[in-house]
Amino acid sequence: MNRLILIYIASLMLFFTACNDFLDKGPLDTFTDENFWTSENNVRGYTNTFYEEFLGYGNAGGTGLYYFRTLNDDQAGNSFTDWSFQNVPASSTNWRDGWIEIRRANLLLENVDKVNMSDAAKNHWKGFGRLMRAWHYYQLVRAYGDVAWVDQSLDITEEGILYGPRENRDGVMDKVLEDLNFATVNMYDNKSKTSLNRNIAQAMKAEICLFEGTFRKYRKVADGQSAPDMAGATKFLTEAKTAASYLMDQAYTLNPSYQGNYNSLDLSKNPEMIFYKAYKQDILQHSLIAYISSSTQMSGLTKDAFESYLFTDGKPLALTTLDKNDAAKMFVGTKVVAGKVVPDTVLSITHMLALRDKRLEQTIDTALSYVGRGFTRFGSGISNTSSTGYGVSKYDNKAIDNMYRNQTTRNFTHAPIFWLSTVYLQYAEACAELGTATQADLDKSVNKLKARAGLPPLTVNVGFSDPANDMGVNDLIWEVRRERRIELMFDNWARYWDLIRWHQLDKLDSKQHPDILLGANIVNDPFDTAVPRVGNYIDGSKGKERIYDKKHYWYPIPSNQISLNDKLTQNPGWTANP
Repeated sequence: MNRLILIYIASLMLFFTACNDFLDKGPLDTFTDENFWTSENNVRGYTNTFYEEFLGYGNAGGTGLYYFRTLNDDQAGNSFTDWSFQNVPASSTNWRDGWIEIRRANLLLENVDKVNMSDAAKNHWKGFGRLMRAWHYYQLVRAYGDVAWVDQSLDITEEGILYGPRENRDGVMDKVLEDLNFATVNMYDNKSKTSLNRNIAQAMKAEICLFEGTFRKYRKVADGQSAPDMAGATKFLTEAKTAASYLMDQAYTLNPSYQGNYNSLDLSKNPEMIFYKAYKQDILQHSLIAYISSSTQMSGLTKDAFESYLFTDGKPLALTTLDKNDAAKMFVGTKVVAGKVVPDTVLSITHMLALRDKRLEQTIDTALSYVGRGFTRFGSGISNTSSTGYGVSKYDNKAIDNMYRNQTTRNFTHAPIFWLSTVYLQYAEACAELGTATQADLDKSVNKLKARAGLPPLTVNVGFSDPANDMGVNDLIWEVRRERRIELMFDNWARYWDLIRWHQLDKLDSKQHPDILLGANIVNDPFDTAVPRVGNYIDGSKGKERIYDKKHYWYPIPSNQISLNDKLTQNPGWTANP
């Protein structure tokens, strides 16, 4: 065996070694022993590790997918956020971890039939394996584009696959759809909200198919991609609509509180939840609330995002007849410090929030906060500041003791993973993109979200054209995209991947779109001189720019992988470091 193969095998062993007590009992390949694949309980135990991949608000000390992912136009980071990759890395967990999980899924699929259990049970666990394989291929494809399709757990004799070329992303995603369709038919049809089942498979299918359908519809040869595939787009958008429709026919209903989906100590009774991640005080905790309620500066809402919220008359900033002045008002009051009542001043935005979509007041603080002007949410705890002046309150909960609120790794609110409002958004967008949307489609989906937000319903003909529409789409699609942006503000890195699939990544160029790094209007704070401003607005750029390059539609393939496999080509625009 030549040295190159030995090196590659060593790297595979590193990549495919499990990271938990259960799998650390031995190499994954020893799990073909008859003493393991003997019962459904053993299979269930094997699959538990997959749940760690649904990060929610984080696994103990790590950051999660909500709030922390600031590569978007909704947040200016407390430190400047540039593209995920500036150069070709030698290695990358983004690349590595996907293949670990795909191999784990393939091992499950290869061994299910050995277990003495019913055919229904075997089909469920096969569906589970294919769902997880589809989920991780989806994440690899959206990040890297063309990848090899592997439907078996590889060993050292399968050199042709180990050293195989990348396959066209469209063909890979067609296979992903086959896996999804199997899972949605064969997985257990129970109502669990914390373990994978048929409903959760449908939710995953709706997300993946919406991504793929819009990606194929809007991709551009000018961005180094294939030409649009309208037939493929229609196929995937139709599948997204079908999956969303299935879930809309189940017993889920909207939670009356928008914020209650994000700051709850118990999501088990929330009628909107399809799948959530439970945390438990002093056992499994996270750090999200600590980052938005302690002395660590928050990554605040941007001016661009603030202006995307509709007014209560249902009109955007450019067309509303309501007061659009965005200057915070100085309010003189008092606060308690060390048991004494002392004077206090705040820059209030309550008057602005009263005129906007209700989701805004459930997402940010009622007063501005920045360096030199802290704000103590709920009147207790630690004074906090925001990079843009707009503080993030969406995930906070007043009922939690400050000892748990303000300390990292001690927060224990539950995290939504898939829930009904996301399904409504997927359904409405699929209908709009297919060009088949009716008023009935809007009324049973996105208009339920608008009603909860205190806004007039969206009509098929919209009735106005927002001058801010810079995406080249019709008024209905623009308004549906607005709803998605607002409803999922700071959520699950959604905005970044939306811009990717809509082929609007240039909107993250801060030179072309400076409002994506600006914050609140602080013209009425006569005492502040330290905070950088552009005119009257807080400058959250940290003195830097983010410049768009079409190469950022794809992550670069790690250079060590290309060294090991000469058939593995690099993504367009990326070259090895000198």
